[in-house]
Amino acid sequence: MAERRSTRQRPRSDALRNRRRLLDATGEVLRTEPRRASMPYIAERAGLSVATAYRYFSSVDDLLNAYLHGVIIALRDHSHDAPRTGTALFRDVAREWARLLRTYGTAMVQLRSREGFLHRLHAHDPVITTVREAWERPIRTSMRELGVDASAFDHALFLCNLMFDPRELLDLTASGLPESEAVDRLTSAYFAALKAWAAA
Repeated sequence: MAERRSTRQRPRSDALRNRRRLLDATGEVLRTEPRRASMPYIAERAGLSVATAYRYFSSVDDLLNAYLHGVIIALRDHSHDAPRTGTALFRDVAREWARLLRTYGTAMVQLRSREGFLHRLHAHDPVITTVREAWERPIRTSMRELGVDASAFDHALFLCNLMFDPRELLDLTASGLPESEAVDRLTSAYFAALKAWAAA
């Protein structure tokens, strides 16, 4: 009896497929026609009815956040699995972030919140909570290595979010700076900023 109940609770394959189609269509629309990012248009691009789209996401903002969240989850998983520690781990995660932006970045720059990062962090916003999970170990072990007090973590995360913002990183690479060099320079600047922030 319990087995039958747990099987029923698992998402059906068509539900998973429809959700995936909506998220894929969201990325496509954000990359190519960001001004048309509405639930009816995304549903149409996904080959689904608007009513079906609303069964999976309560609003277009909910859908856009789910798309962004999926990319951040990929970064978090990479961060958790990476074997390095300290500044070497931070560099590794920063390079993975740049790689993800190369694939998804033009869509992600469209997704900007009206609320500040720290406000969303302290309000336990799901996307920002996952951002924290992705960067926490790289930042904390770098702080230890650099001699920065652990109590500055929230501000260290804030600085990381500022300096590795998708819009700015893509702007750097579009200006002709090779991706690896952009990431290395930003990472070095981040470590310097972290030490300066702590010393101020």
